[in-house]
Amino acid sequence: MSETRSPREVFRALLDGITAGRFAELDGFYAEDAVVEMVFEPVGPRLVEGRAALRERFLALGERTPLELSARDIVVRTTDDPEVVVGEWDYHVRHRGTGQELTVANIQVLRVRDGLIVHSRDFHDHLALTRLLGTVPQPVADPDAG
Repeated sequence: MSETRSPREVFRALLDGITAGRFAELDGFYAEDAVVEMVFEPVGPRLVEGRAALRERFLALGERTPLELSARDIVVRTTDDPEVVVGEWDYHVRHRGTGQELTVANIQVLRVRDGLIVHSRDFHDHLALTRLLGTVPQPVADPDAG
């Protein structure tokens, strides 16, 4: 019988999977009914519910991303709640096609139960990543401004 991973171990394994580009495996870190909130997502959904939806998102990301990520300055903080950890780190990001590089800050608040993520609030600098990709959306005009 295998031992269940702690929330800290789940966070580190998830981060390792992302930086290694193993997107097809990432959904395995989440519970069937997991909820992921991407608080600063500028163009896509800010809420993804369920392992199946996460799998689709990760597979699509893995197929289209020209970015190489390496995690630096990783800090994992425990909380008063034994199911919750807060991960803080920087991604050093390199665009394979253009060679452009940048560093983006990240925070993730994970609730892990029985070795699986049941809830995550992700605070990534998605706008910096979309700028690097050249896919920054145009702002929507406010019809009341004027």
